[in-house]
Amino acid sequence: MVPVSVVIITKNEAEMIGRSITMLRQLTDDIIVVDNDSTDHTVDISMENGCRVYQKSWDGYGANKNKGIALARYNWILSLDADEIPDAALLTSINQLKLDDCNTVYDIPFKAYYGNKPINFGNWGRDHHIRLFNRTQVKWSEPPVHETLVMPQNMRVQKLNGHLHHYSVKNVQEHEAKIVHYARLSALKYLQSGKKASLVKLYLAPLFHFVKAYVFLLGFLDGKEGWNIARMAFKNTWLKYYYLHKAKQNPILKKNFYEAPVMAYEFKANAHSE
Repeated sequence: MVPVSVVIITKNEAEMIGRSITMLRQLTDDIIVVDNDSTDHTVDISMENGCRVYQKSWDGYGANKNKGIALARYNWILSLDADEIPDAALLTSINQLKLDDCNTVYDIPFKAYYGNKPINFGNWGRDHHIRLFNRTQVKWSEPPVHETLVMPQNMRVQKLNGHLHHYSVKNVQEHEAKIVHYARLSALKYLQSGKKASLVKLYLAPLFHFVKAYVFLLGFLDGKEGWNIARMAFKNTWLKYYYLHKAKQNPILKKNFYEAPVMAYEFKANAHSE
């Protein structure tokens, strides 16, 4: 086995976590699960499969990933979400690495699924991310959402063979609920950075994201799933700037937004259905 630690953040992932761990056991003897108060069997499944499980307070996606990285046995980190499963080709690719240069990071292709349907076009069909890195050089940023890797500019990026299979959403209802949740967190991130909700951002940006995903990136070839992905890209863009606009207009909402970003607005997942 290569000297790699796997770090997974979880929240009620009992349905998927076992499949991921089974594959990851072929790579490493060190799997760290940072759990956010799961109420299903996520923790039990993880512990039964030999993972080291830590139930930490939730300080954000990047912050909890960094907590797991600090607990790892090895400096080389494979950072995953619980709905991401490596395939055999990816594990072989990682097992063949020398991992002797801490200034190299490894970019992994993703294969996304809508329910059980693979998505081949649109934004989801061309997804890839750096997920394997050395913690002495790299860490996660810690905004409310859309964390990114912070690393020196001279890092060398090497692409790996194989895929992380990302089971993004089960159905339209789950997709819409996620869109609302992430839109709120994005609005908080923008509020903290002083970003403004201009008319262009409110009305033209959502349309641009829809057309890009559905037309330019051929999302229509994925059928109804491609339509839903493009539609939700429109909705997410509009919602995050709408929430930001409302928070900036109302000092009380702005205060609540900082104190409880997920609950700052009483919108249901279907409140803005089209």
